[in-house]
Amino acid sequence: MLAIFKREIFSFFTTPVAYLVIGLFLLLNGLFLWVFGGSYNVFEYGFADLSPFFLLSPWVLLLLVPAITMKSFAEEKKLGTLELLYIKPISVSQMVLGKFSGAMALVILALLPTLLYVAAISELSIDGSSPDTGVLTGSYIGLLLLAANYTAIGMFTSTLTENQVVAFILGLALCFVAYYGFEGLAGLFSEGDSVLAIQQLGMQAHFDSMARGVIDSRDLFYFLAATFLFLSLAIVRLQNQRK
Repeated sequence: MLAIFKREIFSFFTTPVAYLVIGLFLLLNGLFLWVFGGSYNVFEYGFADLSPFFLLSPWVLLLLVPAITMKSFAEEKKLGTLELLYIKPISVSQMVLGKFSGAMALVILALLPTLLYVAAISELSIDGSSPDTGVLTGSYIGLLLLAANYTAIGMFTSTLTENQVVAFILGLALCFVAYYGFEGLAGLFSEGDSVLAIQQLGMQAHFDSMARGVIDSRDLFYFLAATFLFLSLAIVRLQNQRK
């Protein structure tokens, strides 16, 4: 698994992928938060906190994570190197987890520079106070868990085809449905228990809960279970292809 992880990291940084992903993530967030006017602009938000960042980041990651994962297995299948991985002394689950860890490492590297936003927000505060630590912690944990879900979904869709563009589109569509689809569906019904039940099936409701600084075991279980589900589907798909 460690060998696959190192191989993934090496492949990201020996091609423009890592630099493009990290650069685009920081550029898009920076422009919408500090330059462009609108609801995501920190100066127009009126409060010295990072809520606009945590509202925007899930959508930026929804675009970028499928771009990271699209080549995970699609490229291996197209180049014929997947068969070479099958004969190596590693299991399919170790192969999937190694690639998953490599993609998540790249996401974490993209998120690390955003910690500078915390210092910037503190400077913007009238009394010089720091943002709420509990809210920041919950929001960053939620963002990492959400990214893990996106990554697992991208890994799964990459096993379905050898075309990277198709893998990207499938990953993007499935991530969108998983994040916002149930929220949009719930909006079609009047308020009630059924609406809440539908919302709880999607990622957005659980992420929003954690972004308020509430780390609920139900939200943690949801994200971990969803990640496990899609990684398991990827493993089963590869095992079936191996036969």
